[in-house]
Amino acid sequence: MSLLWFLIIGALAGWLAGKLTKGRGFGLLSNIVVGCVGAVLGGFLFNLLGLTGFGIIGSLVMALVGALVLLWIVKKVKK
Repeated sequence: MSLLWFLIIGALAGWLAGKLTKGRGFGLLSNIVVGCVGAVLGGFLFNLLGLTGFGIIGSLVMALVGALVLLWIVKKVKK
């Protein structure tokens, strides 16, 4: 069940990150990939800062921050 929540939160975080950066999402599969990679990156970054996300909202915020950082890195690498 936790894998299903991870994918749902990842898809939602990827969609939100797409909305914030591009004004639209990336498509379901790309949203899931961006959100899940962002969730791992966000967890790493939050851990470095000594922060923790609790519950679904905390996990979503952590994944969203990680997805935004991921998209920022990809944008900088593309230039």
